[in-house]
Amino acid sequence: MHFDDKTIDSLADLLAEAATVEIMPRFRTLEDDQIRQKTSAVDLVTEGDIAAEKYITRILKERYPEALIVGEEAYEEDRTLLDTLGTADLAFVIDPIDGTFNFAAGIPLFGVMLAVVVKGETIAGIIHDPVGKDWLIGAKGAGAHLRAPSGATRKVKAAATGSIHEMTGSVSWQYVEEPLRSTLARNHAKCLSQFGYRCAAHEYHLLATGNAHFAIYNKLMPWDHLAGVLIHQQAGGYAARLDSSAYLPSHVDGGLLVAPDKSSWEEIRRELWAD
Repeated sequence: MHFDDKTIDSLADLLAEAATVEIMPRFRTLEDDQIRQKTSAVDLVTEGDIAAEKYITRILKERYPEALIVGEEAYEEDRTLLDTLGTADLAFVIDPIDGTFNFAAGIPLFGVMLAVVVKGETIAGIIHDPVGKDWLIGAKGAGAHLRAPSGATRKVKAAATGSIHEMTGSVSWQYVEEPLRSTLARNHAKCLSQFGYRCAAHEYHLLATGNAHFAIYNKLMPWDHLAGVLIHQQAGGYAARLDSSAYLPSHVDGGLLVAPDKSSWEEIRRELWAD
């Protein structure tokens, strides 16, 4: 299956269509009974998530009837969906609203993400911002760019390397257990500053555009990271699981550290885990 610029742009447009039809009309209009908890008070699902995923899934099935489609909300109903993600000839991985907590709270930091996976390898990633109405798009071997609402594009580049004391980074605290949580919190003070958006889509936007240096995630669900990691890598960045192994679509554990390059990755891994 060949995904050229035109095909990827059509997928980007699909995410925007779903946002226009199913997401934005619900933003700041949700009733309490249209929001529910999944695993915790910060892990939510709304009618917007479910409707947007169904919209995107329906169109993808029409265009690619043989493809495996893995949506975050569909996975809640069928946990076998991830079983063949690492081997499928073609798969699409959907996060209909990344940053659902923000969306439900009326905070305009959420995104729609899609990754294209071919035989266990991510070959394209798209992150759409329904509020800013732009897209971050990356394709394997073709770099990464930001597409404006006008259609104009510009290349993006990950942050330059530097010492840990000059870095801005994020640690996803809610999925880190003690005592590591306290260790990371203490050592994070070595950095210049920190950020935490409760939204991987916008965090990957910062990383891929060079406006932040690193992010640490302990929970690895493919819809949260495949698109962002691919875009960041195509922007010149580096990512690996915490044991330094490569991050693959089939991985759902092992943690993830995203950094400007391998040497920065090694410094962050050493300094933030130091006793």
